[in-house]
Amino acid sequence: MRKAEHLFFAVVLVMGLLLCTACGDGRDAQDGTSYRIYYVNNDETKIVERKYTSETSDVTLLFEEFLEQLAHISEKMEYETLLDKEISVVGHTLENGLLTLDFDENYHNLRGTREILVRASIVRTMVQLPGVERITFTVMGEQLMDASGAAVGVMAADTFIENAGNEINAYEKVDLKLYFANETGDSLVEENRRNVVYNSNISLEKLVVEKLVQGPMTEGAYPTINPTTKIVSVTVKDGTCYVNLNNDFLSQPYNVASDVTIYSITNSLVELSNVNRVQISVNGKTDISYRENMSLNNVFERNLDILDAGSVQ
Repeated sequence: MRKAEHLFFAVVLVMGLLLCTACGDGRDAQDGTSYRIYYVNNDETKIVERKYTSETSDVTLLFEEFLEQLAHISEKMEYETLLDKEISVVGHTLENGLLTLDFDENYHNLRGTREILVRASIVRTMVQLPGVERITFTVMGEQLMDASGAAVGVMAADTFIENAGNEINAYEKVDLKLYFANETGDSLVEENRRNVVYNSNISLEKLVVEKLVQGPMTEGAYPTINPTTKIVSVTVKDGTCYVNLNNDFLSQPYNVASDVTIYSITNSLVELSNVNRVQISVNGKTDISYRENMSLNNVFERNLDILDAGSVQ
């Protein structure tokens, strides 16, 4: 009985010291920056998240913390550990917003649904690092290939989009032809995106507009749309695609001609088989002009005359 009492008071004392320490320096769980660490659930059907707070602002230290958290073992067995002795990151580089994660050869043991879920969890976690905009995977220095033998390529925050329910079954792949500005901003260049992973709950038309807002991934292609632009809605009826954007669309931070921006959207959407024309609006209004000389009252059709002769492929 005496030992039990001693143990009880020891526990109370330790808890009291911890609480006093937190009160004394004013630090608690809300201090620092909150992040979400993503894992695969035990049924391997979806991604689950766990909140994590870090007090460091150093990207290198935060990267190491994220790795440790991805290797975290759930005490309640709510999720699977992503990185362990069998699968590990053996190297990484960060250059111009692109984080390259190099895995050991055991990564190839991942198959099918589990591989995509693991990859999505790691990307969603690591893209929160300051300065990281895109992520690519390599295995022992070689580009990661998917089950069909195609390169997985560059992934971003929205490559894996949350889907209520069985999210992984909603992912599909599509090839897109997008149009961005040339270096001088007076014509368009092509950019072909292969095997773009997207959620089938999102229309291809909206996916195209999202990718245009994000900007190009090819050298020699330049953005055409203000990156802070928000998509209000994208719908299609009788071959006309109606693109409704917020007010940020009217602000142009780039040295790009107004018609280049309009036909960047139009030509990219018309590449889809169900779109023949495009109507652009701002918060539902079309009785305005884009940069004073492009009336949004017009319905736009494909314009090949605005293509640069040396279009990027």
